[in-house]
Amino acid sequence: MDIDQVTAFVRENPRAVLATMRRDGTPQMTPVLVGVDEKNRLVISTRETAIKVANVRRDPRAWVCVLNDGFYGAWAQLGGEVEVVSLPEAMEPLVEYYRGISGEHPDWDDYRSAMVRDRRCLIRITPTTAGPTVAS
Repeated sequence: MDIDQVTAFVRENPRAVLATMRRDGTPQMTPVLVGVDEKNRLVISTRETAIKVANVRRDPRAWVCVLNDGFYGAWAQLGGEVEVVSLPEAMEPLVEYYRGISGEHPDWDDYRSAMVRDRRCLIRITPTTAGPTVAS
């Protein structure tokens, strides 16, 4: 699979495991919902205080293993360079993230208030690698 094929797969399958690097060089993995923005970057909503945010601010690389709803069968992986987008700049990208995965929110004012209250930010991954590249 190439990057375009994997981002197309992600658009239909938002369940994933995000891997970032801890200070000691070991992976820290987290289940996440992942979307794809208009520039084909992976986007993940999280809290500013999350360990994954500290990890990618220190080492701006991440990997995502994306799974289909049935778990077995089709899957994909992407790796790339990361940037963290914090509020207030993150607000509209967070709205687009929600829309891309869940559709329209019943109360956008409430959603925006929750993003501020929860200190949400957006992890944005620009893919540089994609797979799987070998079938067994």
